[in-house]
Amino acid sequence: MAAKIFLTDSIRPLARLLFCTLGILCLLLWSLPAIGATSPAVNNESTGALLSLSIEELLRLEITSAAKKPQTISNTAAAIFVITQEDIRRCGATSIPEALRLAPGVNVARLDGNKWAITIRGFNGRFANKLLVLMDGRSVYTPLFSGVYWDAQDTLLEDIERIEVIRGPGATLWGANAVNGVISIITKHSAKTHGLLVKGGYGSEEQGFGGVRYGSPIGKDGNYRAYVKYFNRDGYDAIGGGEAADDWNAFRSGFRYDSRLGSRDTLTVQGDAYSGTEGQTDENLSLLAPTFRAISDSDTDFSGGNLLLRWQRTFSTSSNLTLQVYYDHTKRDETALVKEVRDTLDIDFQHRLPIGRRQEIIWGLAYRASWDDIDSHEPAIIISDGTQTDHMTSLFIQDEITLKNDLLRLVLGTKVEHNDYTGFEFQPNARLIWTPNAHHSLWAAVSRAVRTPSRIEEDAMMWIYLIPSTPPNVITAIGNSEYNSENLLAWELGYRAMPNSAVSLDLTFFLNSYDNLRSFENQAPDLTTLPNYVKIPATNDNKMKAETWGFELAGDWQVAKSWRLQASYSYLQMDVHATKNSTDALSLNLMDGTSPEHQLSLRSSLDLPHDIEFDLWLRYTDELPARNTDDYLTLDLRLGWQPCPDLELALVGQNLLQSSHQEYDPEFQTPGSEVPRGIYGQAVWRY
Repeated sequence: MAAKIFLTDSIRPLARLLFCTLGILCLLLWSLPAIGATSPAVNNESTGALLSLSIEELLRLEITSAAKKPQTISNTAAAIFVITQEDIRRCGATSIPEALRLAPGVNVARLDGNKWAITIRGFNGRFANKLLVLMDGRSVYTPLFSGVYWDAQDTLLEDIERIEVIRGPGATLWGANAVNGVISIITKHSAKTHGLLVKGGYGSEEQGFGGVRYGSPIGKDGNYRAYVKYFNRDGYDAIGGGEAADDWNAFRSGFRYDSRLGSRDTLTVQGDAYSGTEGQTDENLSLLAPTFRAISDSDTDFSGGNLLLRWQRTFSTSSNLTLQVYYDHTKRDETALVKEVRDTLDIDFQHRLPIGRRQEIIWGLAYRASWDDIDSHEPAIIISDGTQTDHMTSLFIQDEITLKNDLLRLVLGTKVEHNDYTGFEFQPNARLIWTPNAHHSLWAAVSRAVRTPSRIEEDAMMWIYLIPSTPPNVITAIGNSEYNSENLLAWELGYRAMPNSAVSLDLTFFLNSYDNLRSFENQAPDLTTLPNYVKIPATNDNKMKAETWGFELAGDWQVAKSWRLQASYSYLQMDVHATKNSTDALSLNLMDGTSPEHQLSLRSSLDLPHDIEFDLWLRYTDELPARNTDDYLTLDLRLGWQPCPDLELALVGQNLLQSSHQEYDPEFQTPGSEVPRGIYGQAVWRY
C-alpha cells in the first residue's frame, strides 16, 4: 500500500511537468515563422471541398472507430453512422450534442440551456452511464459518475472532419463503459486547415459567438493550426413561465501540429484549454424544513485543458504501430453538487499486423491513472474520501479472418481489463460479415460489455428523495464497496444496401440482455439520525435486470444532383425488472420509460441557383412516461448563401413549430427548462 501511494504521489507531478514542458515546446513552435515551408499558406477549404459526398462516396468513406483501423462503412460489421463536416455545416447545429441528433438511434434530450441527456439504445438521463465518448482518441468519460459532462466537450465545429457513431457495444476495442455505443469525434489533419478562418454570429438564443483559426505549413514536413472561440448563450424558458437561470458562456483555445518524421513515422501533438460559467436552478429536495423544498439559482464554473501526443510507424498498408499518450485536467465547481478536480494520464499502445494471407491481428496495451480531489456539497452528496486515485490496465486482441476472399469475413476478439473496483473484466465479441457484391452486405454480431462502478456508487451518500409525509421520509442512496459491474450480452443483425447510385439503406436489429443493473435496496429505517424525520437508507446494489430490443433504419436518397433527402427511424422497447430478492421500488422509474420508443428524422438539402442553400430538418421524438415529458415535433430551417468563394452567410431558425417544448425532466437536483424557438445569423470567412 505504501508503495502504491508513493507511486501515485510521484507520477502525478511528473506527469504534469512532462506535459507542461511539451506544451511549452509546442507553443514555441507556433511562434516560429514558417521558415523552410515548402509552400505559402493556402486555404484548403475551398468552395469545392464543401460540396457533399455522393452516396457511393459516403459508403466508401474510411472510418477507424469500429475496428481501430481504416475500413469503409460498407465493409464494417457494426451499426455505424458517420456525421460528416458537411452534415454539421448544413444542419445549423452550434454544439456537438446538437449535431449528434443527426445519427439514427441516438437519443439527444435537452435538459436546459447548458445540459443534455444523451444515450444510445435506452437508459437515458443527465448521468447516462453506458456511452463512451472520444475526442481524437481521448476518452472524456468521467469515473466520478460514469458519464460525460457534455458542456465541456467542444471545439471549433469547422475543424471536425467527422463524428463516427457506433450503436451497440464497442468494449472489445475500447474497453469498459463502451456498453450501448461509442461516439468518436475526429478533427481534421492540420494540413487540411491552412489559411485564416473567421466566424461570428448573433441570435435570439445564441447571443454572440465567434471564432478564429489560422493554419500553415511549418518546416519541411509539418503543418499546424491554432484556434480560439467564444460563445454566450441566453437562458431557456422556465417551466411555468419566465426565463430560466441557465445562461451559458465559455472560452476555448487549442492547437494541432502534424509532422512526418521520416518515410514511415508521423507525429501528432494537439491540445485545448477552456473556461466557462453556466447557470442553473437548484431544487433542494433535501431541505429539512416545513417546506421540504427550496429553489435557488447558482453558477457552475468549469475549466480544464489537455495535451495529446500520437506517434505512428507504418510498415505497410496492413501493418503499423501506434503509441498515444494524453494528459487531461478538469475542474468543476458545481455549487449544489460537488467541486471536482481531476487529472488523467492515459498511455495506449497498438500493433496491427497480417498473419499469412487470410488473417489480420490487432492487439494493444493500455494504462490509465485518474487522480481526483472532491469536495461534496452536504447534505446533497457526502463522499467519505475526498481524494482518490483510480488505475486501469488492459490488453485487447482482435483477429479478422477472411473465410472467403471478397465474400465472407469473421472477426473474433476480446479485451481483458483490470480496474480498482471489480478487478478483472472480460469483454469478448464475435462478428461475421457477408458481402456478396459491392452493393449489399449482411452482418451479425454477439458481444459482451461491462459498465464498471463509478466513484459515487462505491463511496458516496446521496439524498435522492424526500417524501413530505407525517413524519417526513428521507430516502438516501449509500455507496457500496461490493458493488459489481453491470453486464450486457448483445445480439445484432444488420443489412446495408445500395440498390443504385442514388439510394442507400442501412437497417440494424438488436436484442440486449442486461444483468447486475444498479438498484437501491432499502434498509431498516433510521429514527435517530434526524430528529422528527424517518431516514430510509437505500444501499447501491446490482438487483435489476433488463431486456431491450428494437431496430434502426437510415436511408439516403439523391433525388437530383442538387437535392438530397436523408431519413432515419428508430424503435426501442425496454423491459426493466427487479430480481426476486430486491426491495427496490424506485429504480424502475429511473430506467424504464426514460428513452423514447419512436424517433424520426427527415432532412432535405437543396442547392438553389446563385450559390444559395436551403435546408430543412424535421424531427419527431416520442413521449417519456417516466419523466412526464410529452412527445414533440420540431423543425429547423437553414438558408445559406456564398456571395463569393471565401464568404459564407447563413440564417438559421431552430425549433420553429412551437414557441417552446420540454425534452426531458432531470432526475436529480435541477428542474428542467423548455427549449424555445430561436433564430441566429452567421458569417464564415476563409482566406
